[in-house]
Amino acid sequence: MTQRLNGKIAVITGATSGIGLATAKRFAAEGARLFITGRRSDVLDAAVAEIGGNVTGIQADSAKQADLDRLFSRVKEEAGRIDVLFVNAGGGSFAPIGQITEEQFDDTFNRNVKGVLFTVQTALPLLGNGSSVILTGSTAGATGTPAFSVYAASKAAIRNFARNWILDLKDRGIRINTLSPGPTETTGLVELAGKDKAQQQGLLDYLGSQVPMGRVGRAEEIAAAALFLASDESSFVTGAELFADGGIAQV
Repeated sequence: MTQRLNGKIAVITGATSGIGLATAKRFAAEGARLFITGRRSDVLDAAVAEIGGNVTGIQADSAKQADLDRLFSRVKEEAGRIDVLFVNAGGGSFAPIGQITEEQFDDTFNRNVKGVLFTVQTALPLLGNGSSVILTGSTAGATGTPAFSVYAASKAAIRNFARNWILDLKDRGIRINTLSPGPTETTGLVELAGKDKAQQQGLLDYLGSQVPMGRVGRAEEIAAAALFLASDESSFVTGAELFADGGIAQV
């Protein structure tokens, strides 16, 4: 590895599986001092062991302000600052218009919108000049998908947070970018098809057939894009949306 994050303090929310875990592994390999979060302590402990290196796991639900306060108090106490904040925690589920429930709406927007907003806001005192904030978007925020409107709307909100926050913070030198993956083989994605392995593979096969590159992405490929946005190599990139999507939202 190139040690592109050597000496940097990085916080990744939702880092116990999928894209978050792959990114945590890559950041650790690139020399970062890591703090990661997850909602379940057993899964969080397993992720910390898998990542290795200089990593601390802190149990936190990003939709709860008390958890965020505890998270960033710990980061302040142990590291004193944040150089890279990857706001990755979130999720969603399928429901077509006519079947959307208040519970589903609240769960999706609490995780994907409220959680993102208050994660960044609570971290602000620790973010210094030249720091990088990465928000996890989705191609769903720019395209149409049947039965996925609530999730898509939440990710469109993320894209617009970045556009506005760079103006709010223009005097502080903080870069904020949105990383929008396309279909990526993760537990969160395949479980949208249920627990049946054949149905999960069927979903992956279908999604791969829709991607110009002919396949779904790997979490490690999204992590590589996150590394670019986290590193000094993207020092003049802010307010952007970087699609790592195999071209699915580009045609």
